[in-house]
Amino acid sequence: MVLIDTCPIEQFLCCETIVSKSHMTFVNRRYKGQFRVRRNRTIPLLFYGLISLLCIAHIALGDSEMSDAQKKETIYDLYAGYKKDFPAVKDISPQQGMELLNQGTVVFVDTRKPAEMAVSMLPGAVSKQDFLSHPDQYKDKAAVCYCTISYRSCVFACGMAKQGITVVNLKGGILAWILEGGKVYDKNGKEVKRVHVYGDKWNYAPAGYESIKFSLWKQLF
Repeated sequence: MVLIDTCPIEQFLCCETIVSKSHMTFVNRRYKGQFRVRRNRTIPLLFYGLISLLCIAHIALGDSEMSDAQKKETIYDLYAGYKKDFPAVKDISPQQGMELLNQGTVVFVDTRKPAEMAVSMLPGAVSKQDFLSHPDQYKDKAAVCYCTISYRSCVFACGMAKQGITVVNLKGGILAWILEGGKVYDKNGKEVKRVHVYGDKWNYAPAGYESIKFSLWKQLF
């Protein structure tokens, strides 16, 4: 609680509002003599936080009204923006990835967090830890990495290139994959209709899919 102004006002009966930082309770006291204005700095922060949450909710509502074609276009636009930071990283489209899958010549490398992978993964995908632990096991296959929209996987592919390991990136990540008709599976190999989109900003799952998201706290930390 911070005193920001003190001014004597003779014979003035007024109300002092006190804000408790620990419990955010308001107590009114009446007294004569001085008029003091007290303000808690937490209030503006809470106000702006509420506004931010309302904006996120508005964005999420707008995304739910988009068609799958519009979502697909948005995903590829986002990826094109990410890709500018990694011009040397090679990539392939989801359709090309499906062709390699049908030929049995690809291993998909999931660069997301364990909680995201637990929701669903591309067919036969392995974690980046598994890929790095058993490089010889996948040497005869094309390694294609991905994440939600394939920014984190761009970082991974770039790091692999520095080690002399060729890994290509999947355009648009897992979201582009399912928007193009690709299937995803849970850890037991069962096909599922749900996907982890990380947060509201990337909530572009196709119609019929359940979107799983991290809380804002987990996104930040």
